Amino acid sequence: MRLHRLRITAFGPFTTTQDIDFDELSAAGLFLLHGPTGAGKTSVLDAVCYALYGSVPGPRQGSGQGMSLRSHHARPDTRTEVCLELTVAGRRLEITRQPPWERPKKRGTGTTTDKAQSWLREYATGDGTSGGGTWKDLSRSHQEIGEEVTQLLGMSKEQFCQVVLLPQGDFARFLRADAEARGKLLGRLFDTRRFAAVEQRLAERRRAAETQVREADAELLADAHRMQQAAGTGPGDGGAELPLPDAEPGAPGLADAVLAWAAVVRSGARERLTIARAALDHAESARAAAAAELDDARELARLQQRFAEAQQRAARLEEGADDHRRLTDRMERARKAEAVAPALGLRADAEAEHRRATAAEAHARDRLPAAYADEGATGLASAARKASEELGGLAAARRAERRVAELSGQRADLDRQERADEEVLQEAEGWLADWDTIRARLQEAVDAAQEATTRTEHLAGQLTAAQEQLDAARRRDRLAEEAATAEEQVLAARERAAHTHEHWLSLKERRLAGIAAELAAHLTDGAPCAVCGATEHPAPARKSADHVDRAAEEAALAAHRRAEEDRTAAERTRADVRAALAAATAAASDTPAADLAAAVAEVRHAYETARDRASGLHTAREKLAQAEREHGRRVAAQQEAARRVDSRATLRDALDREQRDLERELAHARGDCATVADRAAQLERRTALLTAAADAARAAADAAQRLKEADARVADAAFRAGFDTPAAAADALLDDRGHRELQHRLDAWQREEAAVRAVLAEPDTAAAARRPAASLADAEAAARDADRRTRAAASACDAAARRCADLDRLSARSAAAARRLAPLREEHDRVARLAALAAGTAADNERRMRLESYVLAARLEQVAAAATARLRRMSSGRYTLVHSDDRTGRGRSGLGLHVVDAWTGRERDTATLSGGETFFASLALALGLADVVTDEAGGVRLDTLFIDEGFGTLDDQTLDEVLDVLDALRERDRSVGIVSHVPDLRRRVHAQLEVVKGREGSVVRQRGGG
Repeated sequence: MRLHRLRITAFGPFTTTQDIDFDELSAAGLFLLHGPTGAGKTSVLDAVCYALYGSVPGPRQGSGQGMSLRSHHARPDTRTEVCLELTVAGRRLEITRQPPWERPKKRGTGTTTDKAQSWLREYATGDGTSGGGTWKDLSRSHQEIGEEVTQLLGMSKEQFCQVVLLPQGDFARFLRADAEARGKLLGRLFDTRRFAAVEQRLAERRRAAETQVREADAELLADAHRMQQAAGTGPGDGGAELPLPDAEPGAPGLADAVLAWAAVVRSGARERLTIARAALDHAESARAAAAAELDDARELARLQQRFAEAQQRAARLEEGADDHRRLTDRMERARKAEAVAPALGLRADAEAEHRRATAAEAHARDRLPAAYADEGATGLASAARKASEELGGLAAARRAERRVAELSGQRADLDRQERADEEVLQEAEGWLADWDTIRARLQEAVDAAQEATTRTEHLAGQLTAAQEQLDAARRRDRLAEEAATAEEQVLAARERAAHTHEHWLSLKERRLAGIAAELAAHLTDGAPCAVCGATEHPAPARKSADHVDRAAEEAALAAHRRAEEDRTAAERTRADVRAALAAATAAASDTPAADLAAAVAEVRHAYETARDRASGLHTAREKLAQAEREHGRRVAAQQEAARRVDSRATLRDALDREQRDLERELAHARGDCATVADRAAQLERRTALLTAAADAARAAADAAQRLKEADARVADAAFRAGFDTPAAAADALLDDRGHRELQHRLDAWQREEAAVRAVLAEPDTAAAARRPAASLADAEAAARDADRRTRAAASACDAAARRCADLDRLSARSAAAARRLAPLREEHDRVARLAALAAGTAADNERRMRLESYVLAARLEQVAAAATARLRRMSSGRYTLVHSDDRTGRGRSGLGLHVVDAWTGRERDTATLSGGETFFASLALALGLADVVTDEAGGVRLDTLFIDEGFGTLDDQTLDEVLDVLDALRERDRSVGIVSHVPDLRRRVHAQLEVVKGREGSVVRQRGGG
């Protein structure tokens, strides 16, 4: 990646557009970016990062970034913009970014916010015939540009800020940090989240496998408890209780112990089942013998009881012989009377029909008028025909009567409609009379709300400007106090720096004065002197009492450098506060904050009052529109009601004429009745009564004739059956129920007589009667006792069988569960070993190194090797960075970093380095890390690097060595930019980019290396 040009507008401290030509600066290979504290050196680097990634490094990123990046000195109509031209992966690109911009409205007062915008263009070379190339637009999407830049560079923003911008302070802290802090930084740069995810995934799988194993073991123990309950091996069951295996879920060998215990329990249950079956066989044999004896006793008792009952039944039959003969005679007379029964039934039916017909005729004649009392059936039928003919002539009169009723209803409807239209006309006239006044009042309300809306927008702009000025005044007052404090701190820091400098120089002079004694301390007889080369040392110098050694001088120098750093920090803080104070004073002028607060309150009150009035604009417009719609509806209703009134008068006259004609026709048809319907009902009733009376008279005459014929037939049938009169035959006749009862009594007598004779003739029954009485109670008691013992034995056998079945079922389930558990336990053991190894808790992992730490340790080892190549040169071969896997305290190992001092031959922690040593060690580490991350990112070449601060801690010789190392970086066309305000670097580095600070903002001045 090589930077070509950077254009900055209204960004950070830069008010106007600033163009930076990196091609000119890079021509020398090494260039310097310098300027006073707070001028904006770091803002140049922020602009490069913002152009590439859309955000700046450090704490300034986050929400509201577009507003914080904008220059406070920029004109309101100037938009913040950063444009970067670079070459990466062989492609020349131009990236332009504009953060969100709050600008004045083009119309009216107030401000509006424009969204952030981005452009990505690529330079396409010509085809060789037309000369130069052209810029081609690629994208305007923030997301697409970000993905394209990240893919081309192969680095995230955090990696870019570490390997291209090289913040020395971060790497100085990295050298002194513990393993945890180093792991966080390396994890961000090399993205080892996938290895941490592997650790987490293995831990999750271990927990899941452990849960499954515990659940399976718990189920095995639950089945064991069920088997213990099913076995019933307590003292009451005839056996000693067998205890369960003493193990918790998850313990090794639990499944084998449960299966072995289940086998012992099953064996005991089968033995008890064999004993119970033998007892059941013996009890069943005894019950069978007792049952046979009980059956014999019951049979003897039954035969003896049967013979006694037969003798009693024979005695009862002898007592009822006379009654049996009387019933036989009655059955004979009933059979003779059955020949007369059909004739008697016909005569009874005829008599009943005659009575009904005579009663119906009398009832029908009683309902007739007296004029028809003596008429026969023929006269009554003739009168009915005449009434029916008169009824048919009333159909037309009925239709006329219904039409008159309809006309009355229509007249009533017309009256109701007329009253409703009159109400509509009166209401419309009353409402329309006030229309002009109502409309004028509503229009005035709309105009007033519209005027308040315009005033609200004007006051909003005034309120925003007044509030900004008030905020600036408050910042001005606060910063004035901070400026006074910062000035005092600068004076104190300068005094401390001067004092420590004098102290260091004094110690250095004293050490140089006694340097001969220090060199003589290392002389050895026979060894050449480092100064003169002589091998004899007759009078070596001796150290005086106030001799200053190297450690004391270095300690004084370190104190001086710390004091200088404190002074620089204090001056930087004072400059920042003064710049902020100047900006706040320019924005707020000299007006007191209290006066500005009063002005803001006054404008805000006026704004809120106008806003409240303007809020009623929509309501006023809605009321006006609603009133206009109501006016249109009222006018239309008034016109429609007037049209209906005109058409209704013509319809009423036509209805009156039709009703008069129909009334004349109905007066003739009604006769003496009130209505035609009453007259029709009268004729219908008369016709029905005459017709019913004629029919009843004819039916009565026919019934009398049928009764005479039935009397003759019944007399003839009684004579032929042997009865003197029909009444005698009727008395002898039995109904179905009486016949069945009589026949049943006769049949029962015959059956009883035959049964008694059969029982008395049975040889077994007669022989049993001659034997002694049976002892049934003793046999039943013996049988009950044998049955009780058999049921008890059967219950015990069934319980033993169920116990064996339950144990077999539970044992089979436990064996199947154990088979399923075996691969789960193997998986759990394997995953647990892997998880413990990856987490650094396994016994095999002697250094307690996590998987992520192991990967980061390999990366750190690569970084240390790459950094050592430069560190040895910068330290004249003295220092070497080495990676260490040793554990520190109780923590885990893998991220240790030590430095080997060639002068002492010992290895020590990097935190023991002095200030200058820490600088070039951290610089070497940053350059080494840049090389490793570049290789990790796919070998993207970094042709432009920036090194930020830290050079003020170096002496002249070390500075020369560091610059030589940096100068070597420009091999193969690589350029390095040094960001520093050290004055000595301005003489050593000729290509410079100076940032000049002013009251109206900063500007850049560029000077090439030629």
